[in-house]
Amino acid sequence: MTTRVDSPRTTMRPYRFTYEEVLRIAEADMLRKHENVELIDGQLIPMSPVGDPHVSCVNHLTRLLVERTTSNVMVSVQNPLRIDAHNAPEPDVVVTTQHDGAPTPATTLLVVEVSDTTLTYDRDVKLPLYAEAEIPEVWIVNLEARQVEVYRDPSGPDYTVRLLRDAPATVDVAALPDIAPMAVSSMLPPEDAANASPERTIDSDST
Repeated sequence: MTTRVDSPRTTMRPYRFTYEEVLRIAEADMLRKHENVELIDGQLIPMSPVGDPHVSCVNHLTRLLVERTTSNVMVSVQNPLRIDAHNAPEPDVVVTTQHDGAPTPATTLLVVEVSDTTLTYDRDVKLPLYAEAEIPEVWIVNLEARQVEVYRDPSGPDYTVRLLRDAPATVDVAALPDIAPMAVSSMLPPEDAANASPERTIDSDST
């Protein structure tokens, strides 16, 4: 009688980079020149250059937030948000009380993602990441719909409050009740510019 013995199965798991390793890789000039990446769950996610509507929206948002906040608050633009060892996304805007270095969840008051073709990725991947990190408020600026999705009160991977604000409406930062509300229309590019340039795309393959 012959007994068959199956070979043990080997599960291949992708290597998960840490933020410190990514910094060393960048310092060693091992990333492709001009490639922008963000660290999500230990993977380096490349992003292509942004289009004009995206640039306009980020610039308008930055101006609005800087004008309304005081010197004890910083407006960090397209810089890493250090969530943990394996996650350092790069939101379009972070309002933080941290003045030096990359902001952390404990010092973050608001995260803003400006979205067009990245809308599904921002909702399904980045938003739960922010909720798990207990970021108190996230805005997703939907350029195509010309809306701001406001998420508040994180609970696990979800936010218990979701508000939609159209162009005629205003939005405020819950953690900064003393600052003036911002009109959604004031942060959006002109309607004829919304489709003028392609928005950044996400390549989910790790680098």
